[in-house]
Amino acid sequence: MVTKYLVVLAKRLPTSTPCRNPFSPFANRNLINHVRCISTLREKLTDLTPKVRAFVEESIDLCQPDKIHICDGSEGENNALLKLLQQNSTIKPLPKYENCWLARTNPADVARVESKTFICTDRKEETIPTPKTGVKGALGNWISPKDFDKAIDERFPGSMKGRTMYVVPFSMGPVGSPLSKIGIEITDSAYVAASMRIMTRVGTPVLNQLKKHEEFVECLHSVGTPANGVVDVPSWPCDPERTIILHKPADNLIVSYGSGYGGNSLLGKKCFALRIGSTIAKREGWLAEHMLILGITNPKGEKKYIAAAFPSSCGKTNLAMMTPSLPGYKIECVGDDIAWMRFDSNGVLRAINPENGFFGVAPGTAHNTNPNAMKTIFKNTIFTNVAETSDGGVFWEGLEKELPKNVKITDWLGRAWQLGETKTPAAHPNSRFCSPAGQCPIIDPAWEDPKGVPISAILFGGRRPAGVPLVYEALSWSHGVFVGAAMRSEATAAAEFKGKVIMHDPFAMRPFFGYNFGDYLKHWLSMEEKGQMPKIFHVNWFRKGSDGKFLWPGFGENSRVLDWILRRIDGEECFEETAIGRIPAKGALHVDGMKEKVDLDQLFSLPKDFWMEEVEDIQRYFDNQVGNDLPAKVAKELNELKARVYKM
Repeated sequence: MVTKYLVVLAKRLPTSTPCRNPFSPFANRNLINHVRCISTLREKLTDLTPKVRAFVEESIDLCQPDKIHICDGSEGENNALLKLLQQNSTIKPLPKYENCWLARTNPADVARVESKTFICTDRKEETIPTPKTGVKGALGNWISPKDFDKAIDERFPGSMKGRTMYVVPFSMGPVGSPLSKIGIEITDSAYVAASMRIMTRVGTPVLNQLKKHEEFVECLHSVGTPANGVVDVPSWPCDPERTIILHKPADNLIVSYGSGYGGNSLLGKKCFALRIGSTIAKREGWLAEHMLILGITNPKGEKKYIAAAFPSSCGKTNLAMMTPSLPGYKIECVGDDIAWMRFDSNGVLRAINPENGFFGVAPGTAHNTNPNAMKTIFKNTIFTNVAETSDGGVFWEGLEKELPKNVKITDWLGRAWQLGETKTPAAHPNSRFCSPAGQCPIIDPAWEDPKGVPISAILFGGRRPAGVPLVYEALSWSHGVFVGAAMRSEATAAAEFKGKVIMHDPFAMRPFFGYNFGDYLKHWLSMEEKGQMPKIFHVNWFRKGSDGKFLWPGFGENSRVLDWILRRIDGEECFEETAIGRIPAKGALHVDGMKEKVDLDQLFSLPKDFWMEEVEDIQRYFDNQVGNDLPAKVAKELNELKARVYKM
């Protein structure tokens, strides 16, 4: 609860305060008017459960909105939100499609703000491992309880004055599922309220569920106002200089200020689903992970489910919605970003996608790369920071071959853009589509099954242009945990980092850990004692040859890799042992019928020099970033890998 912050604020309230702006120094009305205003707002809260009402009332006192709206999730409400956003020039209609909209943000508010994202615990080591002396920690940011309180006190008092406070009750996962969790997001952004309706299950059914079980995660968000009082882009208010994202796991509390974009403001996504979700999962004995979930059926009609962890912009959505090139195979999508996995009473690891929509990276998405995504996103969708075409459509890098003739393009900044001439991107590299998952033509029939789907394999992967083979299988569960811990990938536009630097991104969770990474590894290792563990694999669609071109065509051809993985799940002896793990035996990877000739020898080569350097980089990373928090089992796996590599 935020109650403790209000004690200080109450002492600061002036003795005479106007209702519209209770924090104004030019107040000339009696405090009674302010009390009457707040009382009017609170009349709307009578149907809320006591805990929800208390959270909302505290937020009203802190943020001082003019109005309050409790979201019911209805179509009428959504239409009203979209109309309001259009009136405010936050979105504009895209008449080429059905109920689709384009939003352009303040150019300073375009991506996750990882450097401004913090976890609050009593002790720093509860949040992050202790890095080596002189080394900057890269596995999360800690904030003390005192500084947590200070950050809120400096930003939130009166942050919603002149605005409407939206109370968004939402369920992560199917409403009522034993694997689901509930949140209440309070926000002053209609864009957030409309987007949360797509990304989560929102409204009255959630409030009704809270009457049965009142536990929920508190999510407080404000786009804020710059300290000088000047909003640079009135259609997209934000305060980029003072943006901060705060999490307090002990209280199941998320507080976000200053940004209206993506995971910074849609607090059900990374903040709840991963950072707070992972802390709840640790307490309750399950896993909250940055993973897609897909169902794959082989030509015999046998179906299995796979979860896969890749960093953002590394092909999660493309794999989750893949059109297989291998005859007789069928892929169905359960989710493209988050997996919550828990053992059932029979010891089977089951997963749900806690989200209700796709918040996918637009650039690179096209009919030749992801036809199912293209069939999903041109209805009931909010596009953000993509380019606009003169015929009422959208454009981004990757759609050049699909661009109609004689249309003009306006880039994401509202400037004229000419294909082949303008040097800057038409769409921001982290531009997004926000679309209902139920519209996906290959959505899995069990995607909303409250019991979840059984997971047979877990994949790790990233963008590795050199040295790492197309696929290899971990030798054991603990080796698989090590493989996840040692994940590395080229940096992408989803984060603040620039360039093609290879970054460590363990479990594709580096920006999303809710607690100490060493303890996270221990939690993963402990899962082996709880039930039947899936096999673990590492994949790399992005290896390049000496000519700089990709060695593997990817996309639908990735079904050939999944085919081998399924056969390994079934115990088929179709592998050979290598220093790093099991790779497909000669002839085991089905490549017949491929349009492109693939150099399998180069694709699966394991250059000794590369791997000697790789193990040293991993060792250095563990020493520098994890130190004494690294579990002994993971250290043992690294030492054994190092020994095998030196014998290559």
